[in-house]
Amino acid sequence: MDTITTFTSPSSDVAFTPSVKAIQTRKGSREGFAHVEAKGGWRTTITPDLEAFIGAQTGLYFATANASGQPYIQHRGGPPDFLRVIDDKTIAFADFSGNRQFITQGNLSDNPKAHLFLMDYAHRRRVKIWGTAKVVEDAELTKSLMPEGYKARPEQTILFTIAAWDTNCPQHIPQKFDAADVAAALEQRDAKIAALEDEIAELKKA
Repeated sequence: MDTITTFTSPSSDVAFTPSVKAIQTRKGSREGFAHVEAKGGWRTTITPDLEAFIGAQTGLYFATANASGQPYIQHRGGPPDFLRVIDDKTIAFADFSGNRQFITQGNLSDNPKAHLFLMDYAHRRRVKIWGTAKVVEDAELTKSLMPEGYKARPEQTILFTIAAWDTNCPQHIPQKFDAADVAAALEQRDAKIAALEDEIAELKKA
């Protein structure tokens, strides 16, 4: 009996097209990426570490393209945990009402391919996620994804199915901190200073 061998493309081929690989070859980086491809390419499911990273995000960049290939990038934000992991292949979030241009929704109706770019400026980390996305107009689902106490009007749900994901090195990522985190740190500092001043005052009295 003949043995039939099935060849599957590495998951990183979602980004490394033949044109990309040709440039990598010309510029000398192809060999390194070929080693990754030999092991199957990038990861294709959500690991516990990635789930924790996703849950801590307060913003994301969401890229889509229309039927003619014109790209569009949209920022979406909210409190930590506004971005939810549904299972090891699916991310979801309540899509809050905005400027009502509906470019992303229109793009997804023509072309479901999408990309999430997650940035952690404080720790200089970033995660790139390739996949497909769809808009779900289900009031109960959208309500279940709303962050508790967050003042926004949910309009619909975005479901994102992962094809592959990868991380980047921290090179050239500027370190930035959320205003709320800076305010909390300053409050702790001021409280400590006040406590020390009270202690000094008591020592002077003694």
